[in-house]
This record gives sequence, C-alpha cells and structure tokens, in this order.
Amino acid sequence: MSGGVDSSVSAALLKEQGYDVIGVSLQLYDPIAKDASCRSKTCCSLDDVLDAGRVAKKLGIPFEVIDMRAEFAQVVIDNFISEYAAGRTPNPCIRCNERIKFDLLLRRAQQQFGAALLATGHYVQTEETTPGQYQLRMGNDPSKDQSYFLFTLTQQQLSRIIFPVGALTKKRVRELATSFALPVAQKHESQEICFIPDNDYAGFLERNGVPSVQGDIVLSDGTVIGTHQGTHRYTIGQRKGLGIAWDHPLHVHSLDSAHNRVVVAAASALTRTTLTAGHATWIEPQKQTEFRASCRIRYRHTPAPCSVVIHSDHRFDVHFDTPQSSITPGQAAVLYHEERVLGGGWILS
Repeated sequence: MSGGVDSSVSAALLKEQGYDVIGVSLQLYDPIAKDASCRSKTCCSLDDVLDAGRVAKKLGIPFEVIDMRAEFAQVVIDNFISEYAAGRTPNPCIRCNERIKFDLLLRRAQQQFGAALLATGHYVQTEETTPGQYQLRMGNDPSKDQSYFLFTLTQQQLSRIIFPVGALTKKRVRELATSFALPVAQKHESQEICFIPDNDYAGFLERNGVPSVQGDIVLSDGTVIGTHQGTHRYTIGQRKGLGIAWDHPLHVHSLDSAHNRVVVAAASALTRTTLTAGHATWIEPQKQTEFRASCRIRYRHTPAPCSVVIHSDHRFDVHFDTPQSSITPGQAAVLYHEERVLGGGWILS
C-alpha cells in the first residue's frame, strides 16, 4: 500500500471479494522534510505511509510497515547513480519492481505473513492460459497502462501476484474510492521519482558523488560549440537548457561520458531504425530467434512495429519498421504481441 488511491482501492476490492487482506507499506528511503517547493507532491514525507495506515484502519485490516531502506539504497539508488555517471539514463521504477516489490517483498510476504498472494495497484492484467502458464497484458486504461514497468516478471512470480485494478479505468478507481469512503479518494498522484521529490536529478547526483566536470558540447563531426558542467545534467533528445545560440534548434544526440562530451544535432538526426538491448528476460519463452513484435522504448511511447532478432548472450536487436526518435541507452526496450508483454531488456545502443 503506497498511500495512493490505486493500491487503496485494490485492498478494498480484495476485502470485498472475501480475501484475508494484510496491508503493507515499504519504507524505502529516509524521510524528506516538507517545504514550500514540494507541498503538492505525495512523496516528500512519511505522509504516504500515514495515508496507507488510515486506509487500512478504515477497511479494518492489519497494517505493517517494512523497512527496506538498506536494500533500496543498494539495488536502486546506487544503480541510478552509477548509470547516470556512465552516461546512461536509468529507470529506477523498473528496477524497484524487479528487485524490491516482486522479489524481496514477495518473499517476505510469504515468510513473515504466510501470504499466498501479493497484490498491488498496478494497471496491468494477468491471465493463466494453461495450468501454470501466465500472460502479462496491458491495463484496460491506455492512459494508465503500467506493463512497461513489469517486463521482468517471471512465471513463478506471476503465479503469486494479482492486480485488482488492472481491468479498470482511473476514473472508475476514483469512483470506487469515493464509494468505499477512502480518505485518499481525491489524492493527487506523484509524477516524480520517489527519492528525488524536487525533480532535481543533477543536484541529487552531485550530492551523491557524481562530479560536475566541465566538458565540451560538440556537433556530430566533433566541432566544439559550447561547454557543459557534467554529462549527467543532460538526457537524449533534450532541447532546452543547452545554452547554445545556433541557426536551428539543437537536441542532445548522445552522451560521450568517456570523453566528457555532450553531442548535439538537429532533431532529424535523433531518429533510428535499430537498437540493441541486453540482459533480456522473457515472460513468454521465445521458440524462434527471429519474430515480429512491437517495441516500447519509454513509458509513454506507443509500441512500434518491428522485427526482433534474439542472440544467445541475452541480447536482442530490434529493427523498427519506421524510424524512432530519441532511443536512449539505459532505458528499457519492452516487446509486445498486441496487448501481451513478451519480455524485454535494457537498451545498450
């Protein structure tokens, strides 16, 4: 229970359906002091945990808080810092789902509480197509679908996870929260990374050991046209904040951390027809090394038709039918067949 409306309604629905429900919140990082800059956000203090506790009390279910600050720092925050330092743009939410929620918490739920199932408020759906064989599908609300964040789930995990709001729209979830008289029915959603509530990535990274080393901003041919204060301050596709006066708009084309350079180019140069991804995981084992699919390269990206070639070393290549813009190393490439998640990997190049 995150303290938000989705997990709160999930708990309410499960109780209504006759499940024996225990509410659990995770403490993942040290409390962040509230100030005027983050009063409207939901991840700046322990308010979320308190909200989850209030919902549990309203529903009449037991409520526990599990301290996973050490584990979260080691497997999520440290990875976030090292990836940015290496010139990649990580997705900590996917890593948290993979390593914390659906690994450590899933095991803790069974060992500490004797729980048979773990439920969350993610907007995704599952289906057991044959005994012991599960599919992961997009949520019914296309504007809220969160399947991109869950491509690392295994068949064993899917057999023990349920997503009570996956078939609902966000509007319907809000209506249910009101009908259940939940105290978070109208609570705003947080859009920031939980451990960086002010959205100041550069400041967070610099406070955690990533140096601000001045370097060159260059064109693709190596021509120096400006300076930067650290490659970690830039993301692929970025246009604003470059501090460059040029005769046409320039975007960040690539980050060369080895030479401390930010490469910029016109928007047309940001499109690519191929990518290579590594550390591949498959929800549905693939019997062929070449097949048709669609690929999503970031959370809000519309899955694009493509051909996939799987290699033997947990890599795969994606060949898009039409060029895609701002393919970013460090982000996930998630493969779909219609609404089914086949698997995915982390973009290398």
